[in-house]
Amino acid sequence: MSLVLGIETSCDETAAAVVDDRRAILADVVRGQLDAHRDYGGVVPEIAARAHLEAIDLVVARAMKDAAIGFDALDGVAATAGPGLIGGVIVGAMTGKAIAAAHDLPFFAVNHLEAHVLTPRLTHAVDFPYLALLVSGGHCQLVAVAGVGRHRLLGATVDDAAGEAFDKVGKMLGLGYPGGPAVERAAACGDAERFALPRPLRGRPGCDFSFSGLKTALRHAVEALPPGPLADADIADLCAGFQEAVADAMADRTANAIALFRGLCPGGATLVAAGGVAANRALRARIESVAQAHGLAFVAPPPRLCTDNAAMVAWAGIERLALGLADGLDFAPRPRWPLEELAG
Repeated sequence: MSLVLGIETSCDETAAAVVDDRRAILADVVRGQLDAHRDYGGVVPEIAARAHLEAIDLVVARAMKDAAIGFDALDGVAATAGPGLIGGVIVGAMTGKAIAAAHDLPFFAVNHLEAHVLTPRLTHAVDFPYLALLVSGGHCQLVAVAGVGRHRLLGATVDDAAGEAFDKVGKMLGLGYPGGPAVERAAACGDAERFALPRPLRGRPGCDFSFSGLKTALRHAVEALPPGPLADADIADLCAGFQEAVADAMADRTANAIALFRGLCPGGATLVAAGGVAANRALRARIESVAQAHGLAFVAPPPRLCTDNAAMVAWAGIERLALGLADGLDFAPRPRWPLEELAG
């Protein structure tokens, strides 16, 4: 049995986890920073980096205690080395390197996006190849996943990521930060058909996404309402309409990607959803219906493993350990690191 410690600090969660090659999560510790960023309506990179620095040693120590092992029991250390807010990425990567160096362990510089798209292999043992819809606060991509380090980008957002759009809509409607979960909650009792909102790029060739125009259309809908504070019913209907528009757009682009995926990977039989926005139940249900309509199995990790966590980083380390793909301690953290640049 192989054990890997994973460390995640790419945004505003300081996380550490221990995972084994039998897909058991022995420890999974996440310390969030919502209170530190709420007044700003979004993540402040400098504040995030300082919070990671203050928390990282305690979070790692707690993970090792929960796993009931010492560092000598580990077979490797994996840390997110990009993409992400570079101050936080440096904190996590340097901590991982220090532990690896001190205990003579291999170090794995993990791509945060790959950690997300490999998570269904941790939770459901999904076989390669598969099609992944990665939807998060910073990314919205459709990726053909042929193996570790073997990814083909089929489509991406041309402007806002889906999670970013949800957060901006939440802020626009006075729902606070983070906006995504608040919009989902409000949408549950809203009328999605009350406001006529666009479905960006629906019906067009390709697999790219666009959410900026949808966000602008919602703002215009708000401005067309009578002056004064928005009524709860108005907010619920706006959220429901926005969420439905996003779901329709995602379904359309994903259907296009399935056609491309089948040409690239004839043996692929699974569509997976990953990333924080994949925790949204309405979006998850819509993508599952697309998979079923096209004869693909659908897999999405549990919501806690869709949002940023270190278990996915540790699992990416397990995958790379099995292939002998360790990295040097001179690996430089990267604020940008496209999946296509990986090597497996």
